[in-house]
Amino acid sequence: MAPILETYGYKLQPADLPKIEIQADTLQEIVAYAARHIPALDRPVIIEDAGLFVKALNGFPGPYSHYVYQTIGCKGILQLLQQATDRTAVFQSAIALKTPTGDTYIFTGETMGKITAEPRGTGGFGFDPIFQPQGTDKTYAEMTLQEKNLYSHRAKATKKLAEFLTAKS
Repeated sequence: MAPILETYGYKLQPADLPKIEIQADTLQEIVAYAARHIPALDRPVIIEDAGLFVKALNGFPGPYSHYVYQTIGCKGILQLLQQATDRTAVFQSAIALKTPTGDTYIFTGETMGKITAEPRGTGGFGFDPIFQPQGTDKTYAEMTLQEKNLYSHRAKATKKLAEFLTAKS
């Protein structure tokens, strides 16, 4: 997120804020809730959440992706998909921007792709080794950061945020 925002002239500064996260069915609900419940600051605050939604698993793990990765990981998702013929998946990102006046704006990005038969690559994090975006033969984990940002759900949402901030200034 930071490198993309920097290309628009914005620099992220970490804020020591409590982590506020509810369990909800959509990423938008999660970031909107967090934005409503964090204390107001004298500068804008950004909250981001992302998830992997697998069609054959009815959208699982979705907004629970972090927990699912920590518990069953890539190996567990691949085991769940052993008999699946449709390996379609979408990575989604939602970003909430909370302004110093308390206004909240939500930006989303998504990348269609598929779950590979086995993990590939060593870069990235989370489910990157098993997610192959449409339009490429590489998984996120096989890409450089620059390549990944051409496809990334998070990059798409971040660009929408940066364009919004630029238009407002």
